[in-house]
Amino acid sequence: MLRRRAVNSIAIIALLLLTISSLMTTIPLWSFGAVILIWFLITLCGSFFIRWNYHLTSYHCNKNTLKHHIAITFDDGPHPKFTPKALDLLKKHNAKATFFCIGKQVEKHPEILKRILADGHSIGNHTYSHSKSFGFFNTQKVVAELKQTIQLIKDLTGKEMQLYRPAFAVTNPMIEKAVKELKVTSIGWNVRSLDTTSRSEKMILNRIIRRVSKGDTILLHDTSQKTINVLEQLLLFLQEKNLESVTVDQLLEIEAYA
Repeated sequence: MLRRRAVNSIAIIALLLLTISSLMTTIPLWSFGAVILIWFLITLCGSFFIRWNYHLTSYHCNKNTLKHHIAITFDDGPHPKFTPKALDLLKKHNAKATFFCIGKQVEKHPEILKRILADGHSIGNHTYSHSKSFGFFNTQKVVAELKQTIQLIKDLTGKEMQLYRPAFAVTNPMIEKAVKELKVTSIGWNVRSLDTTSRSEKMILNRIIRRVSKGDTILLHDTSQKTINVLEQLLLFLQEKNLESVTVDQLLEIEAYA
């Protein structure tokens, strides 16, 4: 697995070797450009593909589990219309899930947040603002966003969240430093539903059921009727396959709260 520090070291060594070689023979300038371009592309992909664990380690699944467990996770809520529908379906099928909540949404709908916990699900931090420019925040701003949501949840429920899911799955050195400073655990996934795209319900469901097996973590968003419809069919599929949806902390055998 590629890691930032290793890639940076290799790139620096390559540039140094090219520089030294250029003192003894003619080295085309494009060689330097090629090294820089390759470094940039790897770093760019590593910043957007959370499963690479390029900047920091995130937990994506638990393939070592001996139980027939999977974890359904939801991002971007709580939503006033669709989160309660998701909770109703989960309760109907005796399934548990994890909701990565946006602080601003929690402020608007604290009663839904409390119901999530009352129903036996777990919650995690999905930043306060979920800003589209979150990947450009400095470390102090990232820390402030995560702290604000942590404190908000603690004031409402008494629970201090330890689970964190990066907004838009973006990671970088600033986010890495914030995660270390706050001692939170970054949670990814290994089955991405793509339920926020223009794909149909059938396409989204088929994408999940073709990939899912015990130990997997599924990414959904409790923000649309399309996802609710997919969830209903997914829960039926899991029952047929004798797979139980549990909270992500239970699946990964980690603590959700301090």
